[in-house]
Amino acid sequence: MPTSSASTNDSARSAASGGVQSLERAFDLLERMADAGGEVGLSELSASSGLPLPTIHRLMRTLVACGYVRQQPNRRYALGPRLIRLGESASRLLGTWARPYLARLVEETGETANMALLDGDEIVYVAQVPSKHSMRMFTEVGRRVLPHSTGVGKALLAGFPPEEVRALLGRTGMPAATDRTITTPDGFLAALEDVRRLGYAMDDNEQEIGVRCLAVPVPDSPTAAAISISGPAGRVTESATEKIVPVLQQVAAELSEALTTPGTGPTG
Repeated sequence: MPTSSASTNDSARSAASGGVQSLERAFDLLERMADAGGEVGLSELSASSGLPLPTIHRLMRTLVACGYVRQQPNRRYALGPRLIRLGESASRLLGTWARPYLARLVEETGETANMALLDGDEIVYVAQVPSKHSMRMFTEVGRRVLPHSTGVGKALLAGFPPEEVRALLGRTGMPAATDRTITTPDGFLAALEDVRRLGYAMDDNEQEIGVRCLAVPVPDSPTAAAISISGPAGRVTESATEKIVPVLQQVAAELSEALTTPGTGPTG
């Protein structure tokens, strides 16, 4: 009986990694469901994964029984509630793993370093290492803010299609935190063009007067993440920005490698 190319590739990958093929397939299906918005039909999964329908049906039955997937009344499958607890725990660990990298940022830039994720329509700060200066910025871990007035929000949304950004802004609104906050979708989309062109984002007195923040995304992060430094505008000057941005980009690349390399944990 002919073997599908997907099955052949799965077998080769499992043999190379010493892994369990059914587990690899199950996690692959969960990620495909997430990429599709969280709800899919079996035929869609078969088309995207290359796996035969009976195999997918068997794996989905197991995931449903475990609570990681649920079957909807329309017979389609949706990500299940048990994944929420796993995601919340993983998000907390992500902040823990990032701390050595943030500490390096503080050592090399002198300013407070942060890590933030996009959670739904909001930015949530998951880690921070404070500056050693007596005058320093402080953002409580767990704090939630709207993306349009933050450097990390710009860094994260710069990778999204414009129509998705407009939809998000429509849901959240664009309240002004200061008189420097961008409060129109067109203005914000123009700012995202600058982020893509320059390779970094800036919050220039937009969240709090007297404070500047520089941010970059963490490439290929398992969930949309960004790191940043923040400090008084008098210290985070144009000349300081030229020195800080390459450090941010380098640390983000190293953190990305640690997060995405199988079998290794971030160590800093």
